[in-house]
Amino acid sequence: MTPYNSTTQMTQSNSPEDWTQAMLQTTTPYRQPLLAPVSSRLIEPLREEHKTEVLTFLAARAEHTFVMTGWILDNRLISHLNRGTFYGHRNAKGQLDGVALIGHVTLFETNNETALAEFARLTQNCQSAKTVMGEAEKVERFLSYYKRDGQTPRLMCRERLFEQRQQEDLEEALPGLRLATEADLELVAPVHAQMAFEESGINPLFVDPEGFYRRCARRIQQKRVWVNVENGQLIFKADVISDTPEVIYLEGVYVSPEKRGNGLGARCLKQLTNALLASTNSVCLLVNHENPAANACYQKAGYKMRDLYDTLYLGREKDSPAH
Repeated sequence: MTPYNSTTQMTQSNSPEDWTQAMLQTTTPYRQPLLAPVSSRLIEPLREEHKTEVLTFLAARAEHTFVMTGWILDNRLISHLNRGTFYGHRNAKGQLDGVALIGHVTLFETNNETALAEFARLTQNCQSAKTVMGEAEKVERFLSYYKRDGQTPRLMCRERLFEQRQQEDLEEALPGLRLATEADLELVAPVHAQMAFEESGINPLFVDPEGFYRRCARRIQQKRVWVNVENGQLIFKADVISDTPEVIYLEGVYVSPEKRGNGLGARCLKQLTNALLASTNSVCLLVNHENPAANACYQKAGYKMRDLYDTLYLGREKDSPAH
């Protein structure tokens, strides 16, 4: 779930055709996330019987916990689709005061420093952990614990959380904006992979091509991918990563290079956001603060910056594109 919002062109060496061929020629078996060892009696892997308790805890700050809530609603607490393990931390009275998903994407919610330190330790010991995402101030504290044993992230990105809470007037609807179908997979997957590469430096089609295509296909089957295709070319794309009654979170917002700068991206996003706001209170997305074109596009679509977030890309030697 990294925020793959990009405005740069694909390089020749990473064309969709090259990446599709890489997927077809590479076989990488799916690996279940490793279960990190627990060192405190106050922390435990969560089970399905904790679902109501966990969702109630996360609902207290729904505007920040929407990804974890959405994945629990989609996949349940225990599922390989979460690509990690949900843990709960309890205070001395046995009350839940921290929840974290430790795995490929690590997310956490707590104001308890002991819980935060334990979540950082679990992430250190989780071989499948690739990224950590959260509010900038909390990620900074998380990082201070994570670095205690000399571990440091290979990359850190500051991002802006944009939010839209009301429908905007549309001068003219775009008839081409629609939900993606399975026939669009070969257009969508390479573009999404390129955006991941630009943001994180890791090419998912070299690391886990089968898994990446499988996840893209599942999202299309869930009716979570919106596209605008013109003459067989993908000109706009956006993925719904988390869908809750409080917040819908978008990722992978893409506008083809030849269509940038003419307002098409803002028009597509505005029209999509209006449709999504019919079933939720707000729509959010993250964008790298060093991407002025994307920031301007979202503001033109009526989005307003709400918070600063940080994403840590953890260093795993086996993830190198050379492998």
